[in-house]
Amino acid sequence: MKAIHVLLILLLVCTSAVFGTDGVGVTVQRVRCETLTNPEGIDATRPRLSWEITGTTRAIEQTGYQILVASSEEKLAASTGDLWDSGKVSSDQSIQVAYAGKALKSGTRCFWKVNVWTNQGETGWSKSAYWSMGLLNYLDWKGRWIGLDRAFAWDTETTFSRLSARYFRKEFVAKKPIRHATAYIIGLGLYELYLNGQKVGDQVLAPCPTDYTQGVTYNTFDVTKLLTSGQNAIGTVLGNGRYYAMRQAYKPYKIKTFGYPKLLLNLVVTYTDGTKDVITTDDSWKVTADGPIRTNNEYDGEEYDATKELTGWNRVGFDDKSWPKAEFVQEPGGTYEAQMNENMKVMQTIRPISIKLLKPNTYLLDLGQNMAGWVRMRVKGARGTAVTLRFAESLQASGEPFTRNLRDAKVTDVYTLKGGGLETWEPTFVYHGFRYVEITGFPSVPTINDFDGRVVYDAIPTTGTFSSSNSTLNQIHKNAYWGILSNYKGMPVDCPQRNERQPWLGDRSTGAYGESFLFDNSRLYAKWLTDIEQAQKADGSIPDVAPAFWRYYGDNVTWPGTYLQVADMLYRQFGDVESIRKHYPSMKKWMDYMADRYTTDGLVTKDKYGDWCVPPESKELIHAKDPARQTAGELLASATYIRLLVVMQQFAQLLNKPDEAKAFGGIAAEMKTAFNRKFLNGETAHYSNNTVTANLLPLAYDIVPEAAKNQVFAGIVDKIVNENQGHISTGVIGTQWLMRGLSANGRADLAYQIASNRDYPSWGYMAENGATTIWELWNGNTANPEMNSGNHVMLLGDLLIWYYENLAGIKSAPDAPAFKKIVMKPDLVNGLDFVKASYQSLHGVITSDWTRKAGQFSWTISIPANTKALVYMPATSADLVSESGKQAAKADGVSFVRIEHGKAVFEVGSGTYQFMCKL
Repeated sequence: MKAIHVLLILLLVCTSAVFGTDGVGVTVQRVRCETLTNPEGIDATRPRLSWEITGTTRAIEQTGYQILVASSEEKLAASTGDLWDSGKVSSDQSIQVAYAGKALKSGTRCFWKVNVWTNQGETGWSKSAYWSMGLLNYLDWKGRWIGLDRAFAWDTETTFSRLSARYFRKEFVAKKPIRHATAYIIGLGLYELYLNGQKVGDQVLAPCPTDYTQGVTYNTFDVTKLLTSGQNAIGTVLGNGRYYAMRQAYKPYKIKTFGYPKLLLNLVVTYTDGTKDVITTDDSWKVTADGPIRTNNEYDGEEYDATKELTGWNRVGFDDKSWPKAEFVQEPGGTYEAQMNENMKVMQTIRPISIKLLKPNTYLLDLGQNMAGWVRMRVKGARGTAVTLRFAESLQASGEPFTRNLRDAKVTDVYTLKGGGLETWEPTFVYHGFRYVEITGFPSVPTINDFDGRVVYDAIPTTGTFSSSNSTLNQIHKNAYWGILSNYKGMPVDCPQRNERQPWLGDRSTGAYGESFLFDNSRLYAKWLTDIEQAQKADGSIPDVAPAFWRYYGDNVTWPGTYLQVADMLYRQFGDVESIRKHYPSMKKWMDYMADRYTTDGLVTKDKYGDWCVPPESKELIHAKDPARQTAGELLASATYIRLLVVMQQFAQLLNKPDEAKAFGGIAAEMKTAFNRKFLNGETAHYSNNTVTANLLPLAYDIVPEAAKNQVFAGIVDKIVNENQGHISTGVIGTQWLMRGLSANGRADLAYQIASNRDYPSWGYMAENGATTIWELWNGNTANPEMNSGNHVMLLGDLLIWYYENLAGIKSAPDAPAFKKIVMKPDLVNGLDFVKASYQSLHGVITSDWTRKAGQFSWTISIPANTKALVYMPATSADLVSESGKQAAKADGVSFVRIEHGKAVFEVGSGTYQFMCKL
């Protein structure tokens, strides 16, 4: 007995060493506030906290947590949660946990950590993290808006506006030793902020664009290390951005402009004795518009004259006696909001692949990749020499830049040398969409070493990877990646190159969902929902573009309906209930607005764009003119409205509104009946004029009567296979459901054929013809140049969703959002030998790596801690499946669930697994 007792003690000691409270074996990492790492200046008064759990064993599950939030690092280190001590909470929730402590005030700095209990032991406290609160009330902002509400002699305010940047400066004295300093800035349209000559932050083109009459965003920075006791200098440059708009006095009924650039800044300096000074914008600041940035226009480019540089202007001691005082100006009108989405940054730098002489003094630079951003140039020459850079996506047959598709955008930068040595320059307040650069005026023979491509987009992490045995699929994925990042510009824009660059809603209704597998776009799209809400009219109307820089209030279902679908994506992919809660009243208001005005025969039938960009009958056309290719707008609107009723029903259920959920469900049922009565041909089981889209939407939206589903789907297959020879025939609306619709009904092979095609029309056709992004049109190399963007994303539809959910088999279960429960269920199609993919969910990284070879299916998967997965293996019996060399049902962390449609289904907890079976 004594020996047994000693053995038990040793066993307990060993168990404690691995799983005990010292945190060995399980740990906490990636602690985030509002899914951001240590964010400054937030305005969420109940911020949501998330963390990841890691460990070396399988099936790790959280059983509880304790969060401490303190007002200082010292208190947190002493485990004093004077702002919030949650106590031990029995819960498996590890993402989006709402703060529930003391009310938070403007400027409060919050330091926090979390301790987690799991079925494998206790993690111990995480590393400390923090967030700070912004200025939560209008009255917390001190000072006044300043600016110069006029142009100058060197400016021109014609349609093609040329307005120089404004340079502001202010010196002040920090009277005592500094403990902490925070800068809050609203610089419109765009700003660069300096303290004592050093740029604050690494963001570019900040802040993100909004409808400034409705809401303006501010950025917050910890600038403690940039200040010193004694004399200090603040410098700010303002560019035009979307505030002083790219076109003036041009279609005022359509294009919105806001005024001249303006600035509001608060610098809060807290001294070691606890006292504070607030340095604010007022008329003691000095300003000039006669600096080196002579014009900056998002469509047309930036001109920089280095001979007019203001050396030392943002440092102490600069002589600004000739500078006029800044003037008080009218505020923009919108509410002040903390910018909760990431600013843009230079995210990559790429080297050109070639440069060649086009004609005397004119060279062509090829970056090898269509991208969005600008060129950084290194040049040496005589003072006053002007180098001109003109940008293009593609080339003419002559080899010269093709610019007709840019419409009237001039997309040209000009740099004037100051002379005296090597000069390095890149623009500050513009970006371009381009692959090629025409260079004129370079003072010597340029080489590729004189230039870099600076890739600019929102500073969000890449979350997804994908590769397969099919090179076409891989190239399309790469093209999609570059197309998506090119069009993340503080809002999702349609294109980065021509005189448009607008946040069209219809482009992202399903696109946002697919994009979420490649990028963590949760904060960008949460911000965009606010843009849409702010663009909503008092009567409920929602525009097709938001922010409404273009006033397109066309009242249709398919474009504004994106408002609901993006909110649904944020919930399903990221567990974001708050966006639904915030926007539910506005979404309901729009649903009521559309029903009240546009109900005909029991259906909401208002449409504007049809199934936009269907492949036309002639490759020279932009839009199909053949009625047989076009889907009735009434069908598109009605089907989509029914789908949105179901979405609203689910939202109401989430928000505990049972009566409203019941009402939405009842209306949806009535409309389904009316829809089938109007559009379904009972004899042929075809909808309307029998386009793929006309049949696909009712099938995807569960409108088709059960008895007719097989026949409707058979009609879709017949149309694709026989009439379209295995090619796509859908536009923006139909393509949103095509790939998943085929897979869900047992024809993943046909979806794979469509995805693998390299002839017209297909995504592969774009790649075959040299595209390195996604075109606006299926026939983008032959159609009218006036609508022929080479860098769009709207035609991706649900392709990326299909890549990750169907080919890789990584999907969040419908009843457990944010990948709390994962459905691992790949489609195995002939011709595809392997798929390797990963996705960084909020809970952790999910991987899927499968191979088919010699009649055997091998699949390695990784599941994050505190989640579970249902794993679908292509076997008719659990006995035919092994995991890590053992019978799967007997393997550690694996349990057999059922046989479903010829697949053996297993449940696994977290960990890495190696499944195998014969095919």
